[in-house]
Amino acid sequence: MLNQQLDKVWIANHIPHQGDMCLLDSVQTWDHANISCVATSHRNADNPLRAHDQLGIASGIEYAAQAMAIHGALSAPADSPRPKVGYLVSVRGVNMYTTRLDNIAADLCINATCMMANESNMLYEFSVSANDRVLLEGRATVVLNADSFQ
Repeated sequence: MLNQQLDKVWIANHIPHQGDMCLLDSVQTWDHANISCVATSHRNADNPLRAHDQLGIASGIEYAAQAMAIHGALSAPADSPRPKVGYLVSVRGVNMYTTRLDNIAADLCINATCMMANESNMLYEFSVSANDRVLLEGRATVVLNADSFQ
């Protein structure tokens, strides 16, 4: 894996999620198929995904989706003007091993592995963990440039 660490400023400049919705703090490692990111925003009282004074575990899917978006930006050809727009269209095989993220004291580690990619689709496996304990895992399908199909 590449050892170039990328911070929140780099992330915000390369994905559409801005302000408080940019949930990830850094990219720890990445290569052509994998990405590992770190987040601390799950502990923020003003996290935009909070509801009823808590951040439910299903919000971890958005953390994983942002890691996938970052992976797409990093994997885009250097000569492309901008990465393809991706839309999360399906999540499957999701296992949740806790009910909340906001009561997790440790930083979150978000991992995603691209299992398949072509011009219009990508399939990822993802996990969200803390202190080497998996909190959430599953698979996600991303459709690329969906607006070009109209």
